[in-house]
Amino acid sequence: MERKALGKGLSALIPEVESKGTEIKEGIINLKLSQIKPNPFQPREDFDAESLEELVQSIKEKGVIQPILVRRKGDQFELIAGERRLRAATALNIQEIPAIVKDVEDIDSLELALIENIQRQELNAIEEARAFRYLIEKFSLTQERISEVLGKSRVTVTNTLRLLKLPQEIQEDIRKNRLSFAHGRALIEIEDPNQQRRLAHEVIAKGLSVRELENLVKIQRPKSFKQKIRPGNREPLVAAIEEQLQQALATKVRIAKRNKRGHINIEFYSQEELERISGRIVRGGSNT
Repeated sequence: MERKALGKGLSALIPEVESKGTEIKEGIINLKLSQIKPNPFQPREDFDAESLEELVQSIKEKGVIQPILVRRKGDQFELIAGERRLRAATALNIQEIPAIVKDVEDIDSLELALIENIQRQELNAIEEARAFRYLIEKFSLTQERISEVLGKSRVTVTNTLRLLKLPQEIQEDIRKNRLSFAHGRALIEIEDPNQQRRLAHEVIAKGLSVRELENLVKIQRPKSFKQKIRPGNREPLVAAIEEQLQQALATKVRIAKRNKRGHINIEFYSQEELERISGRIVRGGSNT
């Protein structure tokens, strides 16, 4: 059965309170902290100690104003969104915390956690990219579906995923905010990982802006002999086949065709995704 879209706002996380007379059908409940399990799909890896301490002081003075979001797991509850509030409450030895219980599947739990973190601008670009990749690999979501759920453009989702092609040390620089998302996007235009590392080091050492990095990339990037195909000049049949392949493989596919010849470019972002895509192609071929 097809799942309903979760929507693009935090209102999608909060169930409406239905009442008949004085009987409340659904709403906020208080949960003991001992009843709450961590979210295994939490996309956020870094929690700033200073901002967490500020939240601790705020809760100490005013209490937990905004409830966390959980789902039922047997006799306990699994956190979906609100880990900073839960950590702050734990630090203060608070016994109970207000929570909204929502009946969702694993994929919904990750999507909801992503929505909250992204709308609060608490995820760095690498955390977002890894979460997108997990949605693609674990649940076979397309980039179109991810962009729809999170309210981001397809281009932004694609560019974010492309950051995972960078060497691990550069990804770490982005994760630690030593390099920005835009710096990473510029570095992707260089194919040689050693050049990428050298330029990344230069950006950090000299504090280069994105524009300055882009100028360095233009100088060092070899000129491509391939002519770019303008979208307006593409054959409708080729565009339709490209879209079908993207839906079937759940990843970005580009077809470059000139006269009767051309090539198909299929993107992947990890060894696991390569195996998943190849498996789909092989299984599809064996069924013909």
